[in-house]
Amino acid sequence: MHDRTATPKPLVGELPELKGQGRDLRIDACRGIALWCIFLDHVPNNIGSWLTLRNYGFSDAAEVFMFVSGVTCALAYGKAWRCGGWTGLIGRTLWRSWDIYVAFLLLTLACAIMVHLAGGGHLADESNTHILLEQPGVTLAHAAILQYRPVNTDVLPLFVLYHLLFAPLLWLLLRAPNATLGASLLLYALVHVFGWTIPAWPNGHWAFNPLAWQLLVVLGAWWMIEDKRARLWVTSRTALVAAVLYLVFSLIIALSWSIKPLEALVPQALLTLLYPMEKSNLNPLRLLHFLALAVLVVWLVPRNWRGLTTAVMRGAILCGQNSLPIYCLGVLLTFASHLALLDISEGLTMQIALSVGGVLVMIVAATLLNLIKIKPRQRPHAKPPDLPVERPTKFELVINLKTAKALGVDIPPTLPASCRRGDRIKMLFAPVRESGCGADPVPAIAHAFGPPAKTVGQDVN
Repeated sequence: MHDRTATPKPLVGELPELKGQGRDLRIDACRGIALWCIFLDHVPNNIGSWLTLRNYGFSDAAEVFMFVSGVTCALAYGKAWRCGGWTGLIGRTLWRSWDIYVAFLLLTLACAIMVHLAGGGHLADESNTHILLEQPGVTLAHAAILQYRPVNTDVLPLFVLYHLLFAPLLWLLLRAPNATLGASLLLYALVHVFGWTIPAWPNGHWAFNPLAWQLLVVLGAWWMIEDKRARLWVTSRTALVAAVLYLVFSLIIALSWSIKPLEALVPQALLTLLYPMEKSNLNPLRLLHFLALAVLVVWLVPRNWRGLTTAVMRGAILCGQNSLPIYCLGVLLTFASHLALLDISEGLTMQIALSVGGVLVMIVAATLLNLIKIKPRQRPHAKPPDLPVERPTKFELVINLKTAKALGVDIPPTLPASCRRGDRIKMLFAPVRESGCGADPVPAIAHAFGPPAKTVGQDVN
């Protein structure tokens, strides 16, 4: 007997990742590179930040991280929905939100401990932990309700909220994807018109206004739901030309702040019009710059890009697959690097060593986490002798009376006695194979005349 909640019928679009295409390593690579860039950008006076997006356009790694998180949420929770229905999906979102919430509180305490051991002072002011050291009770109470955040931890409270709300978001996207994206765009516009935000403490300011940055998460999830239709627009030559022109324009504007000859070419009136480019509410110019980057990446980086097999990309993929612990580690490495620059040396050699060393530490940590999490059924490149044996518990018997009579085969009268007679008598007892969703009925005859059913055991981090 089949569980109706185990295989809900697709409503509008299929999630491409659930059709057996396998894990798209580009998603993990983009998220891993974004984690590296966030670490490099947050170390002050660091030459390593010149390797990130921040100095070459209007947006930075934060937009990439938010968008990719929306993509992975659609994939992971889409699988949870197919496996356990809406009940399983809601349970999964609650559990993931709790994980992020606990990680945020522990990271807040770790930041306060590091600053305290370093003597506080200037570092406490820059990291917004001075008030935590002076008034720990009140500050931790506000941190518990996500109103207080040390510097560089602002992303985690957002994801607590977004994961909690992702179940209703997915429900809307599966029924009316374009209308849901339109509502998200409307909320984004209203934030810029009326300055809407949610309470924060102690200064009422969010580094990432949740009401504005939700657009990128919704956009990422919408992209996976409307994959084919969205690609028609993104892969058009018109979109490519517009994206390249906008990227060149933003590159000139961004570099004009650092290169004097370019500064002379850019009219001051234009700079006054464009800046300040507010990050808290996701300035529209930043959003357009990210969209232009996304179009260029889709054109230049195919799914089977060979560069994904290089050592650097493999390191980025590992970090992307363990995004929560690696993000927290990156925040702590930022504090440690800042202390090293203040107490040891601010020279170029130290900056390079801290940048390279921090990225390597993140890769090593991600590698260890992957080794710890690997289970027999999830082992990559496993050989057939190493795979677990699945023992069938029930069988299917199909009897064709006409064929049996033509071949002269006598069917015992007791065998089909309990079945309805006709041209074709079927006694169905489907073998049950274990999968990531629980029991997955697969007809035995499929092994001889068709490919085995796909399991849904792989989880997206």
